[in-house]
Amino acid sequence: MADTTEIREGNAPAPQSISEIDVLWITAGLGCAGDTIAMTAATQPSIEDIVLGSMPWIPKVRLHNPFLAIENGDDFLSPFHQAADGKLAPFILVVEGSIPNENNKSEGYWASLGTDEKTGQPITTCEWIDRLALKAWAVVAAGTCATYGGIHAMEGNPTGCMGLPDYLGWHWKSLANIPIVWVPGCPVQPDNFMEGISDNF
Repeated sequence: MADTTEIREGNAPAPQSISEIDVLWITAGLGCAGDTIAMTAATQPSIEDIVLGSMPWIPKVRLHNPFLAIENGDDFLSPFHQAADGKLAPFILVVEGSIPNENNKSEGYWASLGTDEKTGQPITTCEWIDRLALKAWAVVAAGTCATYGGIHAMEGNPTGCMGLPDYLGWHWKSLANIPIVWVPGCPVQPDNFMEGISDNF
């Protein structure tokens, strides 16, 4: 588990009004991306309604999901790096898939997204969570794997997987003082998820 004492506090001031927001969606946990696919079936509201600005009472939304993005490689990861460096705000962090324990082995890694340009090594999923959670307006655990660890958290699994609340802490709160938003399901029920995430704008 991470040493996220500072992250858990969510101690930075939050903006009072939001006109635009980015949604940084990490699918690099251990999972099947079924929650992303399920989300495309949402109708109340639909993903199209949100990203095309059909709902005037919510901010303009820019969605960054590796399965749905036009960009790839470094272009796709650019907003993630900007957010980690404090240059992109506000944003919502969505984590899909269970969180592996990167401290239970002597070498290697369980899950990653992209490569660190300074070291040339993979950036683990846990590193992304550590870099982004502290700066996020809200953090969402999408699906059963992200909320409770799912099948990967069964006893005997060498990855030591856990849910996002186990990783960040069950009393963790975001920049906007919002607890982790849990939307369980295998896969997540699409309308429940879209309603849950839009309620955090």
